[in-house]
Amino acid sequence: MTRQPEDAPRPEPIPARGVRAAGHTLTAMIRRHPRLTDAALAAVVLVVSVPPVSAVAGRNQALSLALIVALVTPLVWRRKAPFLVFAIMTGLALVQFVTTKELTDDLAVLVAFYTVAAYQPGRRILLAAAIMAAGAVLVATGARHPLPVWALLSGLVAAAAFLGYYARTRRAYLAALVDRAERLERDQDQQAQLAAAAERVRIAREMHDIVAHNIAVMIALADGAAYTAETSPGQAASVMGQVSATGRSALAEMRRLLGVLRDPATPGPTPQPSLDDVEDLVATIRAAGLPTRLTVTGPPFPVPPSAQLALYRTIQEALTNILKHAPGATAHVRLAYRPGEVELEVTDDGGPAASERGAVPEAAPRGNGHGLPGMRERAAVFGGQVSAGPRPGGGWQVRTVLPLTEDA
Repeated sequence: MTRQPEDAPRPEPIPARGVRAAGHTLTAMIRRHPRLTDAALAAVVLVVSVPPVSAVAGRNQALSLALIVALVTPLVWRRKAPFLVFAIMTGLALVQFVTTKELTDDLAVLVAFYTVAAYQPGRRILLAAAIMAAGAVLVATGARHPLPVWALLSGLVAAAAFLGYYARTRRAYLAALVDRAERLERDQDQQAQLAAAAERVRIAREMHDIVAHNIAVMIALADGAAYTAETSPGQAASVMGQVSATGRSALAEMRRLLGVLRDPATPGPTPQPSLDDVEDLVATIRAAGLPTRLTVTGPPFPVPPSAQLALYRTIQEALTNILKHAPGATAHVRLAYRPGEVELEVTDDGGPAASERGAVPEAAPRGNGHGLPGMRERAAVFGGQVSAGPRPGGGWQVRTVLPLTEDA
């Protein structure tokens, strides 16, 4: 048995769309011009209320017509002052009932009561309902069949109250929906701005780590090549080869980063430096003229790639700062694997300048630009902290501990 395909939804007929568009246009016009809408409503109520005047004979006909016009006219301001309009209209209705013994504009009073129920607080609604109930009893007592008349009038009052309450709750519901939509839109905009700011910070951090480190190494190598060019041309040529290799490495990293920015959805691996590359980093720093020693203690365990990148960049930034700010110093990188965490410490002895100062701690901090904040941001991702400052024996120390688990 084959299954019949479901019917595709039929397009909405053009006349129906036109009617719906006209309805939206009318609703928008009513919202933009409430006073004009109320004036039109008053005119409709007046037209409905005038025909019974023909049944009134004698001089009361003119009085009845005047009272109807006076009673219906306040509906133009029904939304501006609902309870005041209701009070005026009920007073005029009482005058009409006493003078002409007729109540030809009960529709206008019901509209005024509906407006009170839709826009006024609870106490005024109860007061207006009590007045309407008293009016129903007053009219019913003068009727030939009081009980049916009272039941009819009470039903009309209850219907007006219900419609007013429904309009109030509907308006409040729509206002809540609009407010929620606006808040969600603001929250989405804020989230987008925060995400963009975080991405800018990440890009700036990566650019700083790539550019600052490689340029510092290239400068140190170029200075070394210039210094040995006359005495040892072969060694100078070898150093310049290292400058070229460092520049190519920096260019490759820049292209990788820019490629991710141009098309973040492009599939394929984007390798990042890891702890396996620390030895190559230390070798590059040694070639740039900074004697550096690497010590790894503890049994290594698998570390998440993002944590490896954070540790690598911290080592890179610390060694770059030593290369720039402590010429002639000796650096030491200690990487310790401990249960649940990895500790990193990068220190230097301050070089000859520290010895001349008699091992006085340095007063000026190193790397007061983007380097130290970048280290702290990377460590904060894993709940770690970075401490940096002068050593008691001279030189500088950068230390961080990343809390990790062996099965991270």
